[in-house]
Amino acid sequence: MAAVSTRYAPVHISTKSHSFVPQRSSTNSLCISRVSVKFSKPNGRFSVSAQTANGDNSNQPNNSTVSISDSSATISTASPRPKVKRHTISVFVGDESGMINRIAGVFARRGYNIETLAVGLNKDRALFTIVVSGTERVLQQVMEQLQKLVNVLKVEDLSKEPQVERELMLIKINADPKYRAEVMWLVDIFRSKIVDISDNSLTIEVTGDPGKMVAVQRNLSKFGIREIARTGKIALRREKMGESAPFWRFSAASYPDLEGQRPVDTVSSTIKRTPNIESDTSNGGDVYPVETADDISFNQVLDAHWGMLNDEDTSGLRSHTLSMLVNDAPGVLNLVTGVFARRGYNIQSLAVGHAEVEGLSRITTVVPGTDESISKLVQQLQKLVDLHEVRDLTHLPFAERELMLIKIAVNATARRNVLDIASIFRAKAVDVSDHTITLELTGDLDKMVALQRLLEPYGICEVARTGRVALVRESGVDSRYLRGYSYPL
Repeated sequence: MAAVSTRYAPVHISTKSHSFVPQRSSTNSLCISRVSVKFSKPNGRFSVSAQTANGDNSNQPNNSTVSISDSSATISTASPRPKVKRHTISVFVGDESGMINRIAGVFARRGYNIETLAVGLNKDRALFTIVVSGTERVLQQVMEQLQKLVNVLKVEDLSKEPQVERELMLIKINADPKYRAEVMWLVDIFRSKIVDISDNSLTIEVTGDPGKMVAVQRNLSKFGIREIARTGKIALRREKMGESAPFWRFSAASYPDLEGQRPVDTVSSTIKRTPNIESDTSNGGDVYPVETADDISFNQVLDAHWGMLNDEDTSGLRSHTLSMLVNDAPGVLNLVTGVFARRGYNIQSLAVGHAEVEGLSRITTVVPGTDESISKLVQQLQKLVDLHEVRDLTHLPFAERELMLIKIAVNATARRNVLDIASIFRAKAVDVSDHTITLELTGDLDKMVALQRLLEPYGICEVARTGRVALVRESGVDSRYLRGYSYPL
């Protein structure tokens, strides 16, 4: 008869195998029905317990000896769960109706909540910058799904690479006269600008990385924040140095001296640059100046030159700026853009960012249409459960701003000229390499288009634009009536 014992032999733990083999005596029939292993994090020890069941000998007591070999017992620990990180996804697409709704639908079907989204048009191309949180493996699957969409030219995850990231915010705060000196002091510290002032409020424009936005909002919260309109983050990859850089060949084609000494006649024949120069340096459609016109045909939908209604235009078609306050939840953006897509409306620009109230986001979009058609669209949007407020700011005096990052091909000689042009437009250089320079510009649409046209002869590598954000001017001053004057607004 086996001796009565409840002690177990020492168990050695190994992470190289998944086998657990108990050793039993050759003279006794003993069956182990369950073995449970528990790991204690504080002391880092394993505890092993076994429940036994008798074999054919029914007279054998339940307190039989259980022997576990210390050489054959191996237990493997489970692999750690993948970490959830914030990812910046860059999606380069062609100009086509419903593209925003299709891209938002890919994230909605996967259960992702788009934290921020910014999209602005560049000719017949648009660059989406989307910020989401998720694991790398699932995000890779989402990127593969985005790549399958029609007219999606390129999808990249910029999170793992050095990048220039910027965000634009318009913030309206209470401004009691006795606190205005402190407010102006904070405005100067954060290098921001005041774009509207009234008796009881101030509207401030701030540009910087997302951390700066949080700091500004935290310091101005004590005065009372009325409204916030944020564009969401846009990002461009910081250019590398030397011939391994992505745009080195494009820059060398525009400036032959980057490749070294060449014959004089060769330099003079290639130094002439045009915006649509034909070259084999196109990186899969992500550089619009070097693409041929016959590459892909697109419908002109986004229309980069939205503006005011002309007196000679009897159709009444104009661009309307809509401001919407929605819940910050997965799938809301897909629901909102779905209303536009089903009704056949074309979205010219879209900016999504966190609002002044936690748990809410503000969507600012520009949509062309007549006053009557936009009024019907607003009524359809108001039926959405997750939408709290929608306003058409077109007929109200409002402050509008847009942010652009633009990367230009330069050499040592052209860099000075580009910086001189940037200083006239009050643009800032945020990244410099031996063959490119990246500028940051804030202003209205006309300012963006004017700078792009001046820099096109030098060779534009990449452009990222946020689209328009707007807040109602409490002062009641409508700057559109001043557009006929020569001085800048």
